[in-house]
Amino acid sequence: MADLNGFEHFAAEWLPRLEAEMQAVLALREPDVAQHYQMMHYHMGWADESFQPGLFDTGKRIRPLMCLMACAAVGGEPATALPAAAAVEILHNFSLIHDDIQDGDRTRRHRPTLWTLWGVPQAINVGDGMFALAYAALLRGKQRGVGDARLLAALERFTTCCAALTEGQHLDMGFETRESVSVAIYLRMIEGKTAALLAASLALGALLGGADKTTEDALYRFGRHIGLVFQIRDDILGIWGDPAVTGKAAGNDILRRKKSLPLLYALEDPRVGPLLHDRMGQAISPTDLPGLLDLLAQTSAQSYAEKQAAHHHQMGMAALAEALGPSAKGAPLELLAMGLLERQA
Repeated sequence: MADLNGFEHFAAEWLPRLEAEMQAVLALREPDVAQHYQMMHYHMGWADESFQPGLFDTGKRIRPLMCLMACAAVGGEPATALPAAAAVEILHNFSLIHDDIQDGDRTRRHRPTLWTLWGVPQAINVGDGMFALAYAALLRGKQRGVGDARLLAALERFTTCCAALTEGQHLDMGFETRESVSVAIYLRMIEGKTAALLAASLALGALLGGADKTTEDALYRFGRHIGLVFQIRDDILGIWGDPAVTGKAAGNDILRRKKSLPLLYALEDPRVGPLLHDRMGQAISPTDLPGLLDLLAQTSAQSYAEKQAAHHHQMGMAALAEALGPSAKGAPLELLAMGLLERQA
């Protein structure tokens, strides 16, 4: 496993400042609309169901940390990128609120989702509010001394990312009713839903750290590839992960009929695909898993997914080296990327 001490040290220093920045953006307004913001606080992990302050699961905050690390990596002061990092994480959480509604998920981070507590209309509105406030967060860069030209470029990068997120979600929702989904269109989906925001996070950090366009674009490519690694690794763990580590049942994604990369690859196999397709079209119980996993094994689906993750990791490392030169070796960004490739949960 990668030695993540450099990353952990960076996170320990900057996560409290990131939380403070986001709390300033999502601060309570006048009493008549306070509950609107309190719902945001609940989703962000800062309050309980009664809106009493507390410390709950907030997620890993990987995207904003990458934004801050990119700023530092190009020689900038990470504090300059705090507004952008806050914008990235608020945007991510807006998308999760809407995802939970669209997917019918009743829990998020081991707690009830917003829509299950306060209804779909209010949850949609809270998500919309966070989407708007993500832009407000980014604009706070002006207070950190970000010039108009760089702030405008950051807004353009951020807006492009927002559109990509909706494209990815459009494809993902469409997969639920499509009988056949190709590996190629699946990869296009995760480009938008997962990789786009990671890539934008890094590009924004580089931009606000004073990097030139070549370096910014190289870090964007690094983030794109690492985003693909992140999702592909998720797909592998969703089928073959250790339940004691992942906290999910073995073969959970198969039981859910989730159209993930290994399954789609196996379905395209001319020998096994038709049989697997028929089996997946029937009712599935845990007792069916060994047979289904055997069919996947016959196509080397796990090996294929592992190789795809390794390929994108290698491409990401090449882009990082292009951006940072020799200083990429052992940098927090490199350590984080290795941790994403090797993670077990």
